[in-house]
Amino acid sequence: MFSKTRVTETRPTPDAAPQAAPVAPERSTPEAQAPAAAPRARVAPSVLSADLTVTGNIKTQGDIQIEGTVEGDIRAHQLTIGETATIKGEIVGDDVIVNGRVIGRVRGLKVRLTATARVEGDIIHKTIAIESGAHFEGSVQRQEDPLNNGGTKKLAPPTE
Repeated sequence: MFSKTRVTETRPTPDAAPQAAPVAPERSTPEAQAPAAAPRARVAPSVLSADLTVTGNIKTQGDIQIEGTVEGDIRAHQLTIGETATIKGEIVGDDVIVNGRVIGRVRGLKVRLTATARVEGDIIHKTIAIESGAHFEGSVQRQEDPLNNGGTKKLAPPTE
């Protein structure tokens, strides 16, 4: 595990080939033990500019930022609706940030309506934040898993 030589100390080698720096041993962390939950490399979101109009559904496993107009449903990991954006359809994402206008249902694990947000439709969420100044018309419903059940809870019949 430890050696007597220092990392900064240089020793001549017989073949004079450069040596790779010593690598620290891997620590045993919960993240390292769960290979199925390997973290994704963080990449820049796809951006739909303000002058773009999309008619149809958008689906990605990555992040997307929309500044233009979309008439259709959107599903993404992290979804940011810009101040100039207008969405007419359902939006679904792990992390949904609304700065612009949404006409339709919003479903997300984390939903945030900023002060410039205008939402006309229901919000189904696990956690929600609504800033002062946001305009919202609809209902708000908390669910443990708002992404997988299509927004409808299956309830057991009442027992008496």
